[in-house]
Amino acid sequence: MEIMELAAELGKKIKDDPRITAMKAAEKAYEEDSKLRTLMVEYNAQSTALTEEYKKPEKDTEFIKRIEARINELYHEITENPKMIAYQEAQEAVNVLMNEVNSEISFQITGERPCTHDCSSCGGSCGHNH
Repeated sequence: MEIMELAAELGKKIKDDPRITAMKAAEKAYEEDSKLRTLMVEYNAQSTALTEEYKKPEKDTEFIKRIEARINELYHEITENPKMIAYQEAQEAVNVLMNEVNSEISFQITGERPCTHDCSSCGGSCGHNH
Protein backbone atom coordinates (compact mmCIF):
# COMPACT_ATOMS: atom_id res chain seq x y z
CA MET A 1 0.00 0.00 0.00
CA GLU A 2 1.34 3.42 -0.93
CA ILE A 3 1.95 6.09 1.70
CA MET A 4 -0.91 8.30 0.47
CA GLU A 5 -3.32 5.36 0.51
CA LEU A 6 -2.31 4.63 4.10
CA ALA A 7 -2.74 8.31 4.96
CA ALA A 8 -6.22 8.27 3.43
CA GLU A 9 -7.11 5.16 5.43
CA LEU A 10 -5.79 6.76 8.62
CA GLY A 11 -7.80 9.90 7.89
CA LYS A 12 -10.97 7.82 7.52
CA LYS A 13 -10.29 6.05 10.83
CA ILE A 14 -9.67 9.36 12.58
CA LYS A 15 -12.86 10.78 11.09
CA ASP A 16 -14.81 7.93 12.73
CA ASP A 17 -13.27 8.56 16.17
CA PRO A 18 -15.85 9.64 18.78
CA ARG A 19 -13.76 12.74 19.60
CA ILE A 20 -14.17 13.96 16.02
CA THR A 21 -17.91 13.24 16.14
CA ALA A 22 -18.18 15.11 19.45
CA MET A 23 -16.26 18.08 18.05
CA LYS A 24 -18.50 18.28 14.97
CA ALA A 25 -21.61 18.20 17.17
CA ALA A 26 -20.20 20.87 19.48
CA GLU A 27 -19.21 22.99 16.49
CA LYS A 28 -22.72 22.71 15.02
CA ALA A 29 -24.31 23.70 18.35
CA TYR A 30 -21.88 26.61 18.65
CA GLU A 31 -22.62 27.82 15.10
CA GLU A 32 -26.39 27.52 15.55
CA ASP A 33 -26.46 29.58 18.75
CA SER A 34 -27.71 32.94 17.47
CA LYS A 35 -27.02 34.73 20.76
CA LEU A 36 -23.43 33.51 20.76
CA ARG A 37 -22.99 34.53 17.12
CA THR A 38 -24.34 38.00 17.93
CA LEU A 39 -21.90 38.31 20.83
CA MET A 40 -19.02 37.25 18.57
CA VAL A 41 -19.98 39.78 15.88
CA GLU A 42 -20.18 42.56 18.45
CA TYR A 43 -16.88 41.48 20.02
CA ASN A 44 -15.17 41.66 16.62
CA ALA A 45 -16.75 45.04 15.85
CA GLN A 46 -15.69 46.45 19.21
CA SER A 47 -12.16 45.10 18.71
CA THR A 48 -11.98 46.76 15.30
CA ALA A 49 -13.23 50.06 16.74
CA LEU A 50 -10.62 49.86 19.49
CA THR A 51 -7.85 49.19 16.97
CA GLU A 52 -8.98 52.15 14.88
CA GLU A 53 -9.08 54.43 17.91
CA TYR A 54 -5.55 53.38 18.91
CA LYS A 55 -4.32 54.33 15.41
CA LYS A 56 -5.51 57.93 15.78
CA PRO A 57 -2.90 60.54 16.66
CA GLU A 58 -5.24 62.04 19.26
CA LYS A 59 -6.94 59.22 21.13
CA ASP A 60 -10.21 59.59 22.99
CA THR A 61 -9.26 57.89 26.27
CA GLU A 62 -12.83 57.83 27.59
CA PHE A 63 -14.03 56.15 24.40
CA ILE A 64 -11.19 53.65 24.67
CA LYS A 65 -12.13 52.85 28.28
CA ARG A 66 -15.78 52.27 27.30
CA ILE A 67 -14.80 50.00 24.40
CA GLU A 68 -12.36 48.05 26.57
CA ALA A 69 -15.03 47.60 29.24
CA ARG A 70 -17.53 46.33 26.67
CA ILE A 71 -14.95 44.00 25.13
CA ASN A 72 -14.27 42.54 28.58
CA GLU A 73 -18.00 42.03 29.18
CA LEU A 74 -18.41 40.35 25.81
CA TYR A 75 -15.34 38.18 26.36
CA HIS A 76 -16.74 36.85 29.63
CA GLU A 77 -20.19 36.23 28.13
CA ILE A 78 -18.63 34.37 25.21
CA THR A 79 -16.15 32.30 27.21
CA GLU A 80 -18.74 31.37 29.83
CA ASN A 81 -21.30 30.24 27.25
CA PRO A 82 -21.84 26.47 27.70
CA LYS A 83 -21.76 25.88 23.94
CA MET A 84 -18.45 27.73 23.62
CA ILE A 85 -17.02 25.75 26.53
CA ALA A 86 -18.16 22.45 25.01
CA TYR A 87 -16.71 23.45 21.63
CA GLN A 88 -13.35 24.39 23.13
CA GLU A 89 -13.19 21.18 25.16
CA ALA A 90 -14.04 19.12 22.08
CA GLN A 91 -11.37 20.92 20.07
CA GLU A 92 -8.82 20.22 22.80
CA ALA A 93 -9.71 16.51 22.77
CA VAL A 94 -9.16 16.41 18.99
CA ASN A 95 -5.86 18.27 19.39
CA VAL A 96 -4.74 15.64 21.91
CA LEU A 97 -5.73 12.86 19.51
CA MET A 98 -3.85 14.47 16.62
CA ASN A 99 -0.76 15.01 18.78
CA GLU A 100 -0.86 11.36 19.81
CA VAL A 101 -1.15 10.27 16.17
CA ASN A 102 1.73 12.54 15.13
CA SER A 103 3.86 11.29 18.02
CA GLU A 104 3.25 7.69 17.00
CA ILE A 105 4.15 8.42 13.38
CA SER A 106 7.34 10.16 14.55
CA PHE A 107 8.20 7.19 16.76
CA GLN A 108 7.71 4.78 13.89
CA ILE A 109 10.04 6.88 11.72
CA THR A 110 12.76 7.68 14.27
CA GLY A 111 12.46 4.91 16.83
CA GLU A 112 12.35 7.55 19.58
CA ARG A 113 9.35 8.81 21.47
CA PRO A 114 9.11 12.60 21.44
CA CYS A 115 9.34 14.17 24.87
CA THR A 116 5.85 15.28 25.82
CA HIS A 117 6.72 17.30 28.89
CA ASP A 118 9.29 19.58 30.46
CA CYS A 119 11.93 17.27 31.86
CA SER A 120 13.26 19.99 34.15
CA SER A 121 10.61 18.87 36.64
CA CYS A 122 12.12 15.38 36.83
CA GLY A 123 15.75 16.39 36.53
CA GLY A 124 16.06 14.29 33.39
CA SER A 125 15.49 11.03 35.26
CA CYS A 126 12.48 10.14 33.10
CA GLY A 127 14.75 8.63 30.46
CA HIS A 128 13.84 10.94 27.60
CA ASN A 129 16.55 11.78 25.13
CA HIS A 130 16.98 15.48 24.47
